Amino acid sequence: MRFFLLALVVGGAVVGDLLKTLAIRQHAAVEDFRPGALGRRLGLAFRTRRLWLSLAAYALSFFAFLGLLSVAEVSFAVPATAASYAIETALAKWILGETVSRQRWAGAGVVAAGVALISV
Repeated sequence: MRFFLLALVVGGAVVGDLLKTLAIRQHAAVEDFRPGALGRRLGLAFRTRRLWLSLAAYALSFFAFLGLLSVAEVSFAVPATAASYAIETALAKWILGETVSRQRWAGAGVVAAGVALISV
């Protein structure tokens, strides 16, 4: 049960981050930081379906994390959720088309190794 909940936590966070990034990238970069302009930009963002879906994914992740804490120790639950960092690095490369340096791949690998160590 704890690995199922962990998969929901990590999956929800990964999907939430990807959808949020895609929603924000749908609009041009923010260049006007006056309150009115930021308010209009925020209004545009909240009319984007991907942003609402990302919030739903984050909610799933949050409630799954609460469930995970009820069946697993904090010393397992919190570090294990770091698996999302390694997964997101790969998906940033493949889905978002980002350039990922060797140093970042190495960091993601270290995180994945750490998650593997605590999962035993």
